[in-house]
Amino acid sequence: MVEQLLGVERRDALTDCSGYASVAFVTTVPSSADVVVVGGGTIGAWAAWFLTRSGIGDVVLVERDTLGQGASSRAAGMVRAQGGTEAAVRLGMFSREFYAGQQDLLGIDSGFVAQGYCMPCFSDAEVAAAQQRIAMQRAVGLDVRWVGSDEMDELNPSMAPGRTLGSSYAPGDGYIDPPRNVLAYTAALLGAGVRVCERTAFTGLVVEGGRVTGVRTSAGEVATSRVVLTGGPTLAAVGSAAGVRIPSWGARHQVVVTEAHPDFAPERLPMVFDLMSGIYWRPCEGGVLWGMSNPEEEPGEATEFDAAYFELMRQRMAALLPTTGKVGLRKTWAATIDFTPDHLPILGPAIGADGPIEGAFVAAAGGHGMMWGPGVARAIADLAVEGGTDLLDVTDLGLDRFDEHGRSRLDPDPVALPFPSITQR
Repeated sequence: MVEQLLGVERRDALTDCSGYASVAFVTTVPSSADVVVVGGGTIGAWAAWFLTRSGIGDVVLVERDTLGQGASSRAAGMVRAQGGTEAAVRLGMFSREFYAGQQDLLGIDSGFVAQGYCMPCFSDAEVAAAQQRIAMQRAVGLDVRWVGSDEMDELNPSMAPGRTLGSSYAPGDGYIDPPRNVLAYTAALLGAGVRVCERTAFTGLVVEGGRVTGVRTSAGEVATSRVVLTGGPTLAAVGSAAGVRIPSWGARHQVVVTEAHPDFAPERLPMVFDLMSGIYWRPCEGGVLWGMSNPEEEPGEATEFDAAYFELMRQRMAALLPTTGKVGLRKTWAATIDFTPDHLPILGPAIGADGPIEGAFVAAAGGHGMMWGPGVARAIADLAVEGGTDLLDVTDLGLDRFDEHGRSRLDPDPVALPFPSITQR
């Protein structure tokens, strides 16, 4: 009864020490906080946790629905450090190592499996690009190498032989279990003492003299001097409520899981990303999970499965992994995932109509929430607390790289899903 009067619901949860403790979900927003994080997905949740690790004592997370109910719960879980830019590689490497070390750190993990990841080439131009990319990645510190056509076939006995000219290969890349990731960050938040306000919508910032002094929510105001804005596919709307234009949009992404087959045994099926078609795959429950996006679609929220586009992509998939053309499907789903015009993360201060808003920060993974999420979260926590981060160079990754039409001055990351092209919105 006392807890109900205080607006607190008691739950049991794992702590950082793997024991059990009585912790709280807050059902009414507190009057103040050291930092408010908007968004309870992979980036927002891990950012809140990293903030507590940095010594911030009073962190509040507001989520309009419940933790992990957005893109986090519908992701494919791919985790690779084979990015096309140095920033992407650094974010991928950090995130991959974070997932791999969660059990020791938290007593719970996101189910990371280091499956190994191939990015095959089908033309001389792709080979040249891959060789340059490997050199850059190795210079950053990634364990990655080139494998020739024959070795590619040996690594992938279930693929159609002789189709590729070779591939880049990173043995440490892998995948996580998305629902388990939500469980892991929920346990981490509660163990760290983050006050989580679910079913609480962010409705705006309180700004005085160019500086944040509070956050408005559907359940009342929270006085604070720092706020981190996240939101995945809804980030543009979050920004709009804050008076900040954020060039981030949503796009449909489709995933299927086939029936089980011996050809899909994990030892026969390293992960693969076919850049030509934008199809990727990995083992899943005895079958193969594979995903795709249609760059010709209009951006926007979409969770309906597009059977026609699936059938088109299924032809390419069957040409590369023939057994997929012989088995049925066990699961299909579509989710809205976020993307930025240059497929790069957004990490930097919020910029309103009158310029940067002191104390407000924006974090987006540009469609790579599972892949880069912990890295993006750590970097934005560093920025909020220290004003900088040693994880990667964020000089060019802020909102100031975009013009008034959302066009970026940076070249896009060449290793990304085929998102819609945005020239003016």
